[in-house]
Amino acid sequence: MALPTPLQAFSSVPKTNAAADKQTIVDGEKMTGARALVRSLENLGVEDVFGLPGGAILPVYDEINDDTKFRFVLVRHEQAAGHAAEGYAIATGRVGVCIVTSGPGATNVVTAIADANMDSVPMVVITGQVGVGAIGTDAFQEADIVGITYPVVKHSYLVTRAQDIPRVLTEAFHIASTGRPGPVVVDLTKTAQTEEMYFSWPQRMILPGYNPTTKAHGRVLSDAAKLFNQSYRPVLYVGGGAVRSGAAAEVAELAQVTGAPVVTTLQSRGILPDSNPAVLGMLGMHGTVAATGSVQRADLLVAIGARFDDRVTGDLSTFAPTARVIHIDIDPAEIGKNRVPDVPIVGDVACVLHDLIPEIKRSQAVHGKPDLTSWWTYLNNLRNEYPIDYNQPEDQPTDGTLSPQWVVRQLSDHADPNTIWVAGVGQHQMWASQLVDFENPRSWISSGGLGTMGYGLPAAIGAAIGSQRDFDGSKPVWLIDGDGSFQMTSEELAMAFFDHTPVKIAILNNSVYGMVRQWQTLFYDKHYSATKLHDGDATAATTAEEFVDVPDFVKLAEAYGCVGLRAFTEDEAIEAIEKANQINDRPVLIDFRVWKDAMVWPMVAAGASNDDVTYRPGTKPLRRAGDAAEAAPTNTAASV
Repeated sequence: MALPTPLQAFSSVPKTNAAADKQTIVDGEKMTGARALVRSLENLGVEDVFGLPGGAILPVYDEINDDTKFRFVLVRHEQAAGHAAEGYAIATGRVGVCIVTSGPGATNVVTAIADANMDSVPMVVITGQVGVGAIGTDAFQEADIVGITYPVVKHSYLVTRAQDIPRVLTEAFHIASTGRPGPVVVDLTKTAQTEEMYFSWPQRMILPGYNPTTKAHGRVLSDAAKLFNQSYRPVLYVGGGAVRSGAAAEVAELAQVTGAPVVTTLQSRGILPDSNPAVLGMLGMHGTVAATGSVQRADLLVAIGARFDDRVTGDLSTFAPTARVIHIDIDPAEIGKNRVPDVPIVGDVACVLHDLIPEIKRSQAVHGKPDLTSWWTYLNNLRNEYPIDYNQPEDQPTDGTLSPQWVVRQLSDHADPNTIWVAGVGQHQMWASQLVDFENPRSWISSGGLGTMGYGLPAAIGAAIGSQRDFDGSKPVWLIDGDGSFQMTSEELAMAFFDHTPVKIAILNNSVYGMVRQWQTLFYDKHYSATKLHDGDATAATTAEEFVDVPDFVKLAEAYGCVGLRAFTEDEAIEAIEKANQINDRPVLIDFRVWKDAMVWPMVAAGASNDDVTYRPGTKPLRRAGDAAEAAPTNTAASV
């Protein structure tokens, strides 16, 4: 039997309010619930809030004024409020906050909530709700947002009493930022906003069932150290959880102490500098051959804040077939969900590694350190023989446009080393993850688990506001986006302009939905159904006079008060990049005209084994004769 959602259950309860003399009265300053919410955000240290007003949340907006201690950023669409809060949270490590209205305002932010849930981003989403008496009546702009978001939030609240607001906000921020981070929804009825309460601070939380494990328990650390000592082909498989934990230093030390190579997921790019020789790059569907090959031939796989998702594992039954597994994750639900570990460790990544490294050192002092020379010889051969390469004849544009990979490489080469890189979703996202040189943690922001097109621009603006707040703007923000992805939230150029966020936007304009077209080319016999955008594609016109950009991205940028540039040639591209890097008082958009038939390589087809990774069409490095033998050195050095 299907259980009612929280709001459905609430609507069946008689709508009777306790008499005033029966309500709990506490010491404190008397004010409305709306004022209490603003005061709670201020006391929680919130400095930036994204949102868009509407009828059911107007009492809260009425309390936001020039004296409010946090900066309010007006978006043009509620989905963008959520993505901006995500970008802000990832760039700063703090909780992102957005405030939207009920009904369509709340449903518009659902995509961002689901995105934050998949990528473990700490976020508090405050939504308006109709008054208590109107719940369940299909009132104007009523929507059961608690029920709608129930599967994609870490926790949610329906607030019906003003007196609960400070406590609920305190709990919401604690839940969002501790344990496995995630989004928390606070659905605030208009009744709770307008009635009076007594405000006091700090608030005592009531969370008897919430107590995340941070330190490893039992003998798991010694068991893990023993596996390291027995391993001659170890791999550190580092996921986004390590970034959220702030564990960059611990991961670097673990790699140094063990001599193990490091492979990253999409979400953990930059946790160690790409210049570190231990880093093999990203693994999985569009990862490097060296990274994917290392996992497929490993005898020990150490999953650190990673969840064995399908874009990493390919065919799960053939993933890392010879490896014993240590899995470190703060979320016990992830342990054993996709791959049963030999040593499960529940705890905060930074805390666990801090305790594990001394245990490994003690084991090495007694038993010696395994000789990984043969392993590194194999990995370096893969790295040298199969690099990320876009200079082959089949990579060269045949229509006079730019190579998108070349553009990304130039963006990276000309960028400030402290740049925060943001990407939308598609081919450009993969090229950015492959070709940008990442040297710092929290320098890469992109939608991973949900793969949300339109994520890029608002997330970049959120990151830029975070950079202004925490780094005095010393970390410039570059967005690498596709023309299809960009058009989903391009209205947020207004937010970027009015809030003085000088984001730099590189649109790889190939006039198609690039990743979908790549799949149609490879798997659907080149049937390009519904993937041609014609936004700058000369082939859309029968004559030169009929050629019109729809939209013209340069004019669009200028219409929003931004600088618009366009590049057809390599010389124009370099000139535009250099000009964009010099402009820091407003957003800059560059429309790079790139080849629509460019492909992202390497590639593992969806559902295929990682052993079938294709470096180039017809080239499968891990299937070559003798590969398995090369990867299995027989080493008789130190052992237990």
